[in-house]
Amino acid sequence: MAGLIRMSLAEIAQAVGGRLHALPHGVDPRSSVDGAVQTDSREITPGGIFFAKRGEVTDGHLFAAAAARQGAALLIVEHPVEVALPQILVSDTVVALGALAHRVVEAVRSRGRLKVVAVTGSNGKTTTKNLLAQILARTGTVVAPQASFNNSVGAPLTALRITEDTDFLVAEMGASHIGDISRLVAMEHPDVGIVLKVGMAHAGEFGGIEQTQKAKSEMVTDLTPADVAVLNADDPRVAAMADLTRASVRWFGRDSAAQTRAVDVTSGIDGSRFTLDLSDGRRAPVHLHVLGEHHVMNAVAAAAACDALGTPLDDIVAGIQSITRAERWRMEVLGGGRGVTIINDAYNASPESMAAALKTLARVTPPEGRSVAVLGMMNELGEYSDEEHDRIGLLAVRLGIDK
Repeated sequence: MAGLIRMSLAEIAQAVGGRLHALPHGVDPRSSVDGAVQTDSREITPGGIFFAKRGEVTDGHLFAAAAARQGAALLIVEHPVEVALPQILVSDTVVALGALAHRVVEAVRSRGRLKVVAVTGSNGKTTTKNLLAQILARTGTVVAPQASFNNSVGAPLTALRITEDTDFLVAEMGASHIGDISRLVAMEHPDVGIVLKVGMAHAGEFGGIEQTQKAKSEMVTDLTPADVAVLNADDPRVAAMADLTRASVRWFGRDSAAQTRAVDVTSGIDGSRFTLDLSDGRRAPVHLHVLGEHHVMNAVAAAAACDALGTPLDDIVAGIQSITRAERWRMEVLGGGRGVTIINDAYNASPESMAAALKTLARVTPPEGRSVAVLGMMNELGEYSDEEHDRIGLLAVRLGIDK
């Protein structure tokens, strides 16, 4: 795993707004570290930096000694701990983590090489992130989130893996509250910001879909005229964000108004086939192997962003076609015996993703076959929960799901 770009203890303390805590034998503020940054002591590698984050269940300060045994070279803490390692004292380790990530991103960007591509939306973020990483890796070195590292801890941990040789940082930005995405955008300042769609995911926490729209629009409100906003032309709530940004806008979708669009779409158990149509007349056939026609929009969004960064069309197509699954437990086709096919989409659930999964199930079930949907509860819908669960039940009936 890549470590932090080499920085002195004094530089790190200044970046995180902290104070270097002197050990009994003293600490040289000019000494430097370049190990990987972690908030989990079990993941520390020799020379690493451990941020003692407070959690809902436990407190990272309790694991500072364990981090030292793993080979940590520096601790970022909110109070001194009885560990014989250099320590930087901060008021909030999560805020400090974001501040260090911001400093590192800006330092690498200042050398004129790094481009940051960020994606948000109620659904499809992780799939699009994976597509972006595969496409961009064909023309440069890429750092992208592991799993769904898309919050105030995961995003900076990803950013802190970049080095002077990194060409592209792919950032996935999730939110549960107004202001979450704005803080991530300020931390990484995307050159290209993608908004996939506005749906009911987390609507209960946001307080309604209008508030969800407001939260997702934070992706583009602080972009500069030199940046690019990649917006979904098929989603009116996303399309309205064009009025909120100073960035140039690239439209993606299936509608004829989109500059980057998918036409002639067909889908089946082996994924979806479509023609990728770019605004300048370039066209290419694409076979997206990920199950579910709804993932075509994620592929087109990734294509639009990479086209804005100058990626050749052949590399865009090859990158899209190299993906065989969205992510573990997302529309994952598993083997089954005696003619049974199992599709695992159990990672998470929202009304939009569950509706898309049911439509895919209905579409890929052969006429002589039988479809069975095993459904769990959709959380974080608040006052909309009963209505949205009823809507999914009705959809299952209308689609003819057998059981």
